Amino acid sequence: MKKGAVIGNVAKDLGLDFITLPARNARIDTEGNSKRYCDINLKKGDLIVADRIDREALCGKKPSCILNLELVVIQDINDNSPLFKKEVIRMEIRESTVKGARFSLTEAHDADIGENGVSGYNLQRNEHFVLNVDSQTRGPSYCELVLEKELDREKENEMKLLLTALDGGSPQRSGTVVIQIIILDANDNAPVFSQAIYKTSLPENTPLETVVITVKASDADEGVNGEVKYELEHVSENNMIFSLDQTTGVVKVNGPIDFEEEPSYEIRISATDGLGLASYSKLIIDITDVNDNEPLIYIKTLKNPVTENVSPGTEVGIINVQDRDTEKNGQVRCSIHQNVPFKLVPSIKNYYSVVTTSKLDRELVSEYSITITATDEGSPPLSSSKTVQLSVADVNDNPPVFEEQSYTAYVTENNKPGSTLCSVAARDPDWRQNGTVLYSLLPGEV
Repeated sequence: MKKGAVIGNVAKDLGLDFITLPARNARIDTEGNSKRYCDINLKKGDLIVADRIDREALCGKKPSCILNLELVVIQDINDNSPLFKKEVIRMEIRESTVKGARFSLTEAHDADIGENGVSGYNLQRNEHFVLNVDSQTRGPSYCELVLEKELDREKENEMKLLLTALDGGSPQRSGTVVIQIIILDANDNAPVFSQAIYKTSLPENTPLETVVITVKASDADEGVNGEVKYELEHVSENNMIFSLDQTTGVVKVNGPIDFEEEPSYEIRISATDGLGLASYSKLIIDITDVNDNEPLIYIKTLKNPVTENVSPGTEVGIINVQDRDTEKNGQVRCSIHQNVPFKLVPSIKNYYSVVTTSKLDRELVSEYSITITATDEGSPPLSSSKTVQLSVADVNDNPPVFEEQSYTAYVTENNKPGSTLCSVAARDPDWRQNGTVLYSLLPGEV
């Protein structure tokens, strides 16, 4: 037979696992120093020809003879535990990894062979991973983690699992390794405001840059995924009464606040993370009234002039008072404080009638300057005044009065017709035609 030819498979014939032959230092020995004609293939367990076998040289004149060979195999005992290359297997897995994903694990090694070698693995019980051991090859030399339940970094950002390798010896030995799993963030959380609706109040005329409120949104993600920026929604640059700091969420006064123009504001605020996930909240700002508007007096009707013969209580005008403030700040009292024969009588809401309080006499006072004052109930109170000029129209209520009760004149005889005898004078305090005096001689003896 040629060198290298296979004579037979001793591993199979002897019931040995050929995989264990190298570890058990299997070899062919011969008696003494005789030449070695056979060897063993440790990879397959085959007995092969190592050198030319010469029957004539070995058997002489015998037709056949026996070539004695010894197969030496060292018997293994379970004196080694399974070992992993590292004490800790570190893995990074993104929280968005889908269920069923597989992750290879470093196998354990046991210096023992056969049944004394690594026979299986156990994984510490947990809710996310199970262990899959490759059973296709001879011996469980390959294992992997299989994701059975999705990860959530916001609930658990790191986990440690204990992996145990077991041999098949008796007594059984084991080795362990810690699997450290770092869960990487995925942008799976939108920012969340601390309140769905923020409410606050603010007095009108609040100075610019006054802090109104601070809104806060948090994002359970980390890094860029958790960076939050704030923004006012649907607010034009020309109507930015309030400003919002994009980073801190501080809301400040940015323009004039007037309760009479806008008693409340409802603003939508967005919080957006670094990769675009957003949430929204509402900010309601109630503006409180400040007594910053003085009452305004409007003359609605006015009889001017008014005749001097009107009766006391006659209405000569109607005024209206308006105050843009609310509640006490908008409650107004009206009055006439001068010593004039007029007063204000309340009518319907915010309306007053100007009426006379006594008889008028044009001959005593022909014109009145009436000052009307309106004062609100605010603190401090605000007031305004309006002056009305009212003329008194004349009535022919006065007869002419002679300057003298009687006149005596001396006349010389023989005067010519048309000669002046004397002059008389009468006065009438009435106005114009009512005060124009015409003279005549009453019929009588002349």
